[in-house]
Amino acid sequence: MSLLGEKEQVIVSEQFQRLENPVRMIHFTQGLMCDTCPETQRLLEDLASLSDKVTLEVHNFAIEQELAAQFQVARVPATVIQTEKDFGIRLYGLPSGYEFASLLHAILAVSRSATELSEESKTLLRSVTTPTHIQVFVTPT
Repeated sequence: MSLLGEKEQVIVSEQFQRLENPVRMIHFTQGLMCDTCPETQRLLEDLASLSDKVTLEVHNFAIEQELAAQFQVARVPATVIQTEKDFGIRLYGLPSGYEFASLLHAILAVSRSATELSEESKTLLRSVTTPTHIQVFVTPT
């Protein structure tokens, strides 16, 4: 049973027509102590079914700790969005509500291997010379 309604499937399919390069969603889940893991996996499966350019790999976080460490995944549910290149995008939690739009935007941006940042922003970011870890926290309140 799909978590996306027919209307949402049509909209996402139309958005996925803009995909340029294949995108891998590498999802880490676990069976115990993760209330949103099953629903998150089902949503990602729905998305992967809407385009041949989107694939989903599912891994057990508790069993595949070495692989999780390789992707710098620290908790579940976690989804890595990448092409052949890893841009460092990690989404944690169930991407519902506004977070669903963020997931779609990440898939589209990674597929293009480009951002929508202004040239001024890109210039400023190039001046950052020390490793920087950026986290964005979202809450549905």
